[in-house]
Amino acid sequence: MIVLKIIWLSVFSLTALFIITKLIGNKQISQLSVFDYIIGITMGNIAAEMATSITDSWVEPLVAMMVYGFAAFIISIISIKSLKARKLLWGRPLIIYQSGKLYEKNLFKAKLDITEFQMMCRNNGYHNLADIGTATLEPNGQLSFIPVAARRPVTPEDLNLFPKQEGIVVNIILDGKILETNLKYLSKNKIWLQEQLNSQGFTDEKNVSLATCDSSGDVSVYVKMPKSETKDLYE
Repeated sequence: MIVLKIIWLSVFSLTALFIITKLIGNKQISQLSVFDYIIGITMGNIAAEMATSITDSWVEPLVAMMVYGFAAFIISIISIKSLKARKLLWGRPLIIYQSGKLYEKNLFKAKLDITEFQMMCRNNGYHNLADIGTATLEPNGQLSFIPVAARRPVTPEDLNLFPKQEGIVVNIILDGKILETNLKYLSKNKIWLQEQLNSQGFTDEKNVSLATCDSSGDVSVYVKMPKSETKDLYE
């Protein structure tokens, strides 16, 4: 009986946490502010306490989760509306390096030393600081770079080339199922899709793991492989 109660409370707390998180808004871990991070840890701990509260009531932890979730929602609205609140909650970008100069005061503010800064540069493909025009530490803790003009990648515009703008690539078959809504978005139908599959040697969409259509109308088909064929090249 106790085990069943733990299972029930675990599922319930996970569901409540999921709903509250969706109401707050989706953010990647790297996009979380310090406040979001603190709220996330606290709500996770409360959910864990709720799941294991065998003798205690689960109502109190649920109310606490709702309070924290509401607080996070209100703070996010305030940060959108107020620049001062945004700076307080998110912080501001710091220029760490520019034109051959390291700004030690900003390194100190960011709690970074030169070795860590060099490591972050290498992780982003810059092994030589001379290749960097400006390095800025963003509020999410990641470095963004403006490369030296003479060493940045060549663009089509530099070569007086003007390639056609690409659009989104739309999934039209996923896990063997035709996505009819996406076909309608493309102003296509199943007959057109079957013709595209036949032209590439596929007769049944159930054998297709993924099929996509780009803005030019070109269809790419990716076949399902048998489970016995694992293609484990890195054993």
